[in-house]
Amino acid sequence: MKSSHQGVYIIAEAGVNHNGQRDMAFALVDAAAESGADAVKFQTFDAAKLASKTAPKAAYQVKNTDDAESQLAMLKKLELPKEWHLDIQQHARRRGIEFLSTAFDTESLDFLTGLGMPFFKVPSGELTNGPLLWQFARTQKPLVLSTGMATLSEVEQGLAIITHALAHEHEPQNMDEVWRSWGRPENRYRLLGHVTLLHCTSQYPTPWSEVNLRAMDTLANAFGLEVGYSDHTEGALVSIAAVARGAKVIEKHFTLDRTLPGPDHKASLEPTELKSMICDIRALEQALGSACKAPQASEWDTRKAARQQVVANRPIAKGAVITRQDLTTARSGGGLPAVELWGRIGEISLREYAIGEAFEK
Repeated sequence: MKSSHQGVYIIAEAGVNHNGQRDMAFALVDAAAESGADAVKFQTFDAAKLASKTAPKAAYQVKNTDDAESQLAMLKKLELPKEWHLDIQQHARRRGIEFLSTAFDTESLDFLTGLGMPFFKVPSGELTNGPLLWQFARTQKPLVLSTGMATLSEVEQGLAIITHALAHEHEPQNMDEVWRSWGRPENRYRLLGHVTLLHCTSQYPTPWSEVNLRAMDTLANAFGLEVGYSDHTEGALVSIAAVARGAKVIEKHFTLDRTLPGPDHKASLEPTELKSMICDIRALEQALGSACKAPQASEWDTRKAARQQVVANRPIAKGAVITRQDLTTARSGGGLPAVELWGRIGEISLREYAIGEAFEK
């Protein structure tokens, strides 16, 4: 995936914050486009296939929704109807932003594949769902893989399943077959430029003490893949910090109004905050610059004005032997660099110097 800014790819995660309302979904697209995001992402699922009647809610879902409502009932109200997808996608493209959606079941994945997604974001909950993860990979589309709740070994297992799918047309018969595929360097090589790993903490909002941003470095070092951050913290600080640590993809939840009912609104940015975060990230990208340590174009005038040169500390006669007490340093705009002072001690002065006069090179 490529950012329109040739930098960090920023996904404005609308998720289920449309609350099942078509107009709100379109308004989220508009807000994401106006913020400067590269993509706006929704979620595509069949609630009846995603959760059983007895499936419990996560603690944050209980807190932010009706605690007497089942997870299935909650999800049913948050479905993005299939008949809306094409219209939303076309609207997004008219606004100059990419439309994405995450699938949570095979049928939804097949449907989204037909819409020509540029890549697929695999949610954290499906990292260990081998059959669905394998099907994600079989689309041959680039994958952005969230790693919330996962151990490093579970991330490796997920990558092994992806490599199998990239190299084979048929599902594995068992995990031994997957691990044999993982053991082949040419299969692992297929992941380069194809899979991006997102560090993530699956809590809404994520407490500061559980962000563990250095784990992003661990993922990069362990697998040699590009990394990013899926941010569920309050505010924009951690997303900006992740870019400073090398994130190539940022995913951030946003909403039209944090006071709206629903499980994800309270941990989301509002449109002005999203725009501010993206502006800060773009400024940070410029500030990161290159690894070369050298004077910048704007520094040359300051360099000349701010650096000190060797000057006479007292009157010096022509032919006198120069002593340490004869010399000091001061800003003079030219002359002998200050580091050359010691080398002039003991020399014969070739001319007369007044107090404060710069020594010649």
